[in-house]
Amino acid sequence: MLDINTLKPTGIALEESPSAGVVGASGSACRIGRVLHVINGEHYSGAERVQDLLAGRLPEFGFEAGLACVKPSRFPLAYRSRDALLFSTPMKSKWDLRPVRQIVQLVRGGRFDLVHAHTPRTALIGAMAAALARVPLVCHVHSPAARESTSALRNLAGAMVGHFGFRRAAALIAVSQSIGRRLCRWSRFRDRVFVVANGVPGRTPRPARAAGETRWTLGTIGLFRPRKGLEVLLQSLALLRWKGVPVVLRAVGEFETPEYRRHVLARADALGLAESIEWTGFVRDIDRQLARMDVFVLPSLFGEGLPMVVLEAMAGGVPVVATCVEGTPEAIRHGQDGVLVEPGNPRALAEAISQLLRGQFDWEALRSSALRRHEECFSDRSMTAGVAEVYRRILGR
Repeated sequence: MLDINTLKPTGIALEESPSAGVVGASGSACRIGRVLHVINGEHYSGAERVQDLLAGRLPEFGFEAGLACVKPSRFPLAYRSRDALLFSTPMKSKWDLRPVRQIVQLVRGGRFDLVHAHTPRTALIGAMAAALARVPLVCHVHSPAARESTSALRNLAGAMVGHFGFRRAAALIAVSQSIGRRLCRWSRFRDRVFVVANGVPGRTPRPARAAGETRWTLGTIGLFRPRKGLEVLLQSLALLRWKGVPVVLRAVGEFETPEYRRHVLARADALGLAESIEWTGFVRDIDRQLARMDVFVLPSLFGEGLPMVVLEAMAGGVPVVATCVEGTPEAIRHGQDGVLVEPGNPRALAEAISQLLRGQFDWEALRSSALRRHEECFSDRSMTAGVAEVYRRILGR
């Protein structure tokens, strides 16, 4: 396993990665190759933001990017990298393999040099298409497929489908050390695993809190589904309100299913929180939402790779309280860049938030440290440079 971000090899020696793209005499990046990203496209959450950012920045490092959506729904409406070609190759069902032929035609017609898949489903489709088109396959692993949901059967199916694609991949890109270690449990993958930490653009930090301000706005952002721990956050909010802490919640994002939405809203009503929560639904402008939050909370129970929303909060100068799940502690150092608690414990989460609000953790110091850590370790440029380096190694360029 190799950490591209630090270039610390495991078992092999590697040369230093270029800090900038391959630059020609004109000062612009010379083209090294073309990459077709095969993505779901059903939602626009963490993994989709990675795909969007890569498509926009890869040309700086010599790679033109195209995007093929097998479930074109939210992504075509929300993505920002408008210079990247976006193709619709829809699957009619979970086991519909007709997109394989379309992707082969795209690879050949567009002279793409490699295929880059981002989910277990697209790893399966991408593996078949890459083999037929005779180009290498790269698989990006954003979260552990075996811990993707609360359904053991669904997790098993996802892991098996993903494993098929992974076996045929020339490289596996893990978004965190924790994901990399999971992949390396299979000895056949070890020499193909590269760790490239997620990254997000820098932004103007939200202003400091006004002197004398007493009300606090907690915020959470995501695709709301059971593993995100939203019910735990609601219980913690109820505990804080019961203790008289002047706090409200701003919940930004859409629910995975209508059934889960009804369940969560019923739970909020039962806890007497109807007037204490603002549900915004899906929004495109995350910066604007972060600027309205005093503390960002991610109460995930399991299944995180390296959450983009945590990195976005760090870049936006919003102190983070999160659960120590998977890759989150690789970004947030407890007491330095934010506050970490054990997952699934409403009282521990409420106490951590309360300590931050009472000043036991310095709000300004946490956000200042997080801003520096984002700039040094988790920028979108460093992420793209790492991915481009994997491409170069696979293509021998």
